[in-house]
Amino acid sequence: MRAIERAAIDSGDVTGLDLMERAGAGVVAAVFTHWPDMAKAPHRAVVLCGPGNNGGDGFVVAHHLRARGWRVDLFLYGRAEALPPDAKQMYLRWAAEGPVHLLSFPTPRAAEIADLCKCATPDSGSLPMLFVDALFGIGLSRPLQALGDIILHVDGVHGDDFQIVAIDVPSGLDADTGLYVSGEGIDTPEGFRADLTVTFHALKRGHVEGMGPKACGAVKVVDIGLSPWDAVHDRG
Repeated sequence: MRAIERAAIDSGDVTGLDLMERAGAGVVAAVFTHWPDMAKAPHRAVVLCGPGNNGGDGFVVAHHLRARGWRVDLFLYGRAEALPPDAKQMYLRWAAEGPVHLLSFPTPRAAEIADLCKCATPDSGSLPMLFVDALFGIGLSRPLQALGDIILHVDGVHGDDFQIVAIDVPSGLDADTGLYVSGEGIDTPEGFRADLTVTFHALKRGHVEGMGPKACGAVKVVDIGLSPWDAVHDRG
């Protein structure tokens, strides 16, 4: 995927910002296709962005949800000044629209974790919540122990009023093997489990092998202009 994206950018046909905008908009469209009720009225969302371009996609998702009247709480795991150029541009756009809650990198403080967990807790009688996992994409190579308390909390409140969408792959899952990077099983807090995973251009091996099917939930493949596909393709 990195080689395909780089070739498209180097050709001059598209920019990295274009691809990021298409990816984030595609995630929102896939969410509304998968959960039609979410398209009917504003809901709540917690968006967890990581320190790379997957986080950049998350800023775009937050922007589009807010534009539709959603209440959005956005958390950044990392330092804004260290974001890749395209992700940083999307961060700056979001920062002009709404607050950014910071999670210290690489080890969040206890108060920061508590703040995220409080936001990511359904309230009785409140709107259903969408949790957007824009933390790490296909390039993850290290376990997520520092975020174990957050992963455990999200897994614990996961239910009918708390849906999880992952961008590219659920964070913690290896896109090549379908195994958690930690080597642990799906019942341990070593990565997120999604109800819906939105990926781009084509399925990755990790979506269909190992723990991938159980961790990813339904998988939708969205065209972002790197192929002749015109539609959103589904698996499950």
